[in-house]
Amino acid sequence: MVFMVEDSRILGSGRIKCESAYTKANIAKKGEDVRKGKIVLRTGKQIRPQDIAVMASVGHISVAVKKLPLVGVISSGNELVEPGRKPGMSQIRNTNAYQLMAQVDRAGGTGKYYGIAPDDEDKTLTLIKKAVVDCDIVLITGGVSMGDFDFVPTVLERAGINILFSKIAVQPGKPTVFGTHPEALVFGLPGNPVSSFMQFELLVRPLISKMMGFQWQPIDVIFPMKEQYKRRSSDKMALLPVVINDDGLVEPVEYHGSAHITALPDADGIIALPVGKQIIEKGEQVSVRQI
Repeated sequence: MVFMVEDSRILGSGRIKCESAYTKANIAKKGEDVRKGKIVLRTGKQIRPQDIAVMASVGHISVAVKKLPLVGVISSGNELVEPGRKPGMSQIRNTNAYQLMAQVDRAGGTGKYYGIAPDDEDKTLTLIKKAVVDCDIVLITGGVSMGDFDFVPTVLERAGINILFSKIAVQPGKPTVFGTHPEALVFGLPGNPVSSFMQFELLVRPLISKMMGFQWQPIDVIFPMKEQYKRRSSDKMALLPVVINDDGLVEPVEYHGSAHITALPDADGIIALPVGKQIIEKGEQVSVRQI
């Protein structure tokens, strides 16, 4: 019989008494944890702290891993100033670059910030050419829509990037551009911060995971809607930030559109309304993608 020291008492005769009414076997059998030839870790996964413990337990101190993708981040627009500066007339602080750098880090990549590209085609071209040579993925935000200074798609083509698409049927994030270069994959993301955040999560994060050799899957939870939700148009997929309240019901956060970045910190996740779906009924089960 084997029992824990704290359940024992030494008797005056020198004998030991187990004072517990019940005791487990307290015997670890050989091969109980893992048997010879058993697979303990498989390829194609991100290494977590518990995986490190498993490798240490079997004496596997060196493993082959994928290179962390280097992701270049460029913001564009004369209206931007860095967060440490006070914006002047018609200026705003550059939020996208720092948001994207943090998203890259969370996704497992390595971010490299190239600064703000002014509304000048040649200067923007110089930055993009440098980034595609340095990096595996390049993200440039702003300048991809239809304004007078939205020339990023043209500059991407001048930089030798083969544009595969220049818009998607998703709101927010319709003016999203993607192209390939012999040295890198390139995304032109919208300038509005919610749009760039959403499209990174939908398109860039899975790509970073794939380049590292594993299939990342977002965490989705299913809960019912608290109240009916109706949108004006259903010609695009809609991404809506929501919270899950204490009663386990889903409700939209206060959200004024793709520039309303302060709506996201309060959100537990996003729900997607596919093309053609205009209404989510009260009590309808929805999939909340955690962000």
